Amino acid sequence: MSKLQEYRSLEDQIRDLTDKLNALSNDDKLKKEIEFEEKLRDLMNQYNKSLKDVIAIIDPDNKLAPAARVSKPTGSKRPRKVKQYKNPHNGDVIETKGGNHKTLKAWKQEYGNDTVESWMTIIG
Repeated sequence: MSKLQEYRSLEDQIRDLTDKLNALSNDDKLKKEIEFEEKLRDLMNQYNKSLKDVIAIIDPDNKLAPAARVSKPTGSKRPRKVKQYKNPHNGDVIETKGGNHKTLKAWKQEYGNDTVESWMTIIG
């Protein structure tokens, strides 16, 4: 698109938006809403109240507010279970959800993966 075409396109958009703005500014419903908002803000200032105060007065149980959305886990993964490893050689106990534990890795290197896994009990 050339600069001239872009310029003319923007002029047309500005003209359209100006027409819409003029039509809205002549709308009686909009004028009434603006008048109501101004009077409400003046009243709130007169009594030193905020919008939250007004909402608490009108809707003390917060029934008009939309229900809070409960977020669901988005992934299909389930939470990991806590595993407890007890070393029979020295009595040390490790609790972990994953296999990336420093001492657990050392035990697996020293005693072997299958041996260390035999020490495991699932607790949660």
